[in-house]
Amino acid sequence: MIDARTAPYAILVLRVALGLLFLAHAGLKIFVFTPAGTAQFFGSLGLPPVLAYLTIAVELAGGFALIAGIFARIAAVALIPVLLGAIFTVHAAAGFFFTNPNGGWEFPAFWIVGLVAVALGGDGAHALRPTLKA
Repeated sequence: MIDARTAPYAILVLRVALGLLFLAHAGLKIFVFTPAGTAQFFGSLGLPPVLAYLTIAVELAGGFALIAGIFARIAAVALIPVLLGAIFTVHAAAGFFFTNPNGGWEFPAFWIVGLVAVALGGDGAHALRPTLKA
């Protein structure tokens, strides 16, 4: 049974946590690896290097949208391809567990589950711009 009084706050907590994770992940690409270094890494995977800049932009925009609750359901769905890309280009070959060398796909897959929960559960409490008006 869903507790209608607290469910919006559960989605809020999940939304903010996921948003902060995406901002941290984008920050890693910007401040540690640098955008140029990230583009070089994407190129080493056989991907177009420009895709690195798009990935950073989507992680930043999606992270802020989740935290603020601006079309959060749409933002959650839009972020799923970023994680699927990470799984299929980097993490799948390392196996399931994220503690494996080069990190497995366990953690990105769990992020996808959280994003699906936001997409299905709604925008949550204190959303600045709900996806659907009730």
